Amino acid sequence: MSMDQVEEVRAAAPVEEIIGEFVPLKRSGRSWVGKCPFHEDSTPSFSVVPGKGYHCFGCDASGDVFSFLMQFKGMDFPEALRWLAARVGIVLRENRGPLGEEDPFRPFYEANGFAAAFYREKLLDEAEGKGAREYLEGRGITPELAEAFQLGFAPDSWRELRDAAVRHGFDDALLEKVGLVTRSEKSPEPYDRFRGRIVFPIEALGGKIIAFGGRLIPGAAQGPGGGGPKYLNSPETPVYHKGEHLYGLHRARNAIRSAEVVLVVEGYMDLVALHAAGFQQTVATLGTATTPEQGKLLARFTRRALLLFDSDPAGMKATFRAADVLLAEGVHPSVVTLPTGEDPDTLVRSAGAAALQQYLDGAVDVLDRKLQMMDERGYFASIEGTRKALDRLLPTVRAAKDPAIRDLYVARIASRTGIRRETVEGELGGEAGVSGPSRGRPPVDGGQRAAARRAAALPLPALGAERELLRLLVRDRDWIERAMERVGPDDFTDPIFRTIFLALVENPELNQVPNGMDPGAARRLEDLLADPAELAHPSEVFEAAVGRMLEVVVARRLEELDRQIHEARSEEEQARLSEEKSRLTREGRSGRIDWRKSAQRLGRGHYGKITSWTDTGLPARGNADPSSRDESGS
Repeated sequence: MSMDQVEEVRAAAPVEEIIGEFVPLKRSGRSWVGKCPFHEDSTPSFSVVPGKGYHCFGCDASGDVFSFLMQFKGMDFPEALRWLAARVGIVLRENRGPLGEEDPFRPFYEANGFAAAFYREKLLDEAEGKGAREYLEGRGITPELAEAFQLGFAPDSWRELRDAAVRHGFDDALLEKVGLVTRSEKSPEPYDRFRGRIVFPIEALGGKIIAFGGRLIPGAAQGPGGGGPKYLNSPETPVYHKGEHLYGLHRARNAIRSAEVVLVVEGYMDLVALHAAGFQQTVATLGTATTPEQGKLLARFTRRALLLFDSDPAGMKATFRAADVLLAEGVHPSVVTLPTGEDPDTLVRSAGAAALQQYLDGAVDVLDRKLQMMDERGYFASIEGTRKALDRLLPTVRAAKDPAIRDLYVARIASRTGIRRETVEGELGGEAGVSGPSRGRPPVDGGQRAAARRAAALPLPALGAERELLRLLVRDRDWIERAMERVGPDDFTDPIFRTIFLALVENPELNQVPNGMDPGAARRLEDLLADPAELAHPSEVFEAAVGRMLEVVVARRLEELDRQIHEARSEEEQARLSEEKSRLTREGRSGRIDWRKSAQRLGRGHYGKITSWTDTGLPARGNADPSSRDESGS
């Protein structure tokens, strides 16, 4: 799409009207105010200025109508643009790729979008949706909540969706590929996959509908012959791979970041019920065992997870399997144990959110929960039982990626079982310190740890130092202010790293690519945000990275001094420059160089806080086009 179209949509979509659809606003002079949707706001701190954009004086969120949709609904910029264009009735002229091709998966998204609208319409139909609405109301799901999750109803009919889709131009082959219709040996003609079910649209992280889950309504006949499983999911398709997605993540991700923890449940109804009760940091698995891909997704938003699976033997097995997967991806899991016969949905409906919160507060680390269960079952009453217990505990230790957690696990096992720590480490089979059970190295003793710390402080290649510093800043935002005291943007050799550093300085809470960022920098920042690897010794990484970067700064200064000495017009100037070169050279050889003082002598000094994107030379945050920024900076 051209910038002309972007501006056309922006002008036709008053920011106060669009935001007002999602956030209750009241007029206050020229502005509109309300409670911020991006953090827990007790007093109205969210301001919307017509013709400009929004700003929260509490959490500092700001931008225009596009960035609001991107942040609030989890869309990317093209999706927000298309959503707004449809909202205001503007037909966009789609740009094609360099070879003229369109997105090959676009027909799949369009078919799923049509199906979601069809199911939604059926749920709201006064006659057809009556039973489904009553079922949802009986489960505590209000019409507003059903609307928020786009819940629908698949009528108890063989081909109602199929026939409607064909009338709208979707052929049987596409509907079958996307999993909306299916065939059987008894019925070679395609028929609707979902029949007599509450339908839950499954959305990708960007908000596109990629699949559906269906919950059978009691009493639904399921077509001639009746029957059918309680829950039915879309099959694997070119746009949907169950192990790569989590239900509700695109809606929950801001709440997960805010709460710094994610609640993981097993079912669609559990998730919707918890969101209704205020636990908006909840996601659900999609009918498969937890996968590393799902672990990586969660690691992008938090380092803590609470698992709320069933407490029966099958549920506990799934819990421990999921916990090991999360540990391997750098997410620390704890287990929430609910009363026998209860699941999150039934508990919040019968006892309320406060009751569930008590169980969340009592969550236990996964290894501690294993130890509790083994103790209850008498494992530690005999040598043979203790041996079996150790064998069942070791996989969790091996999975732990965080070296501190792994070290604590070894100590906890040794303390509880009475087995010497050295023996526990030896039982790890050369895999202590591994993220995952298949990658190993010898057990690490204290001397090796000290050696590792010394190695971490060795000089890094210039670009490697810049990347390591940014990895640290992304992993732990507390280091950003210290970095600003030691280095400035000009100390970054790579312009992409320089752009990312400026973005982090401008917004230390940055957790997604800012609107308008250079594409190359955007891709690199996404990689850094998605990188789950932890840095074992952050202070030493910081010193090594900053030291190496400033070495490069001083080396450049020495080269510049050589040129200036050669071009000096007087002996006095040449002597002054030579003395500065000698001093820098002596300090460098002795290892006593004071990088901060050297930086100040080179004209940088303290790198103060950037207050706007204009200061950085980057596009204005919240605008696709930097030129659209008005003189006030809004």
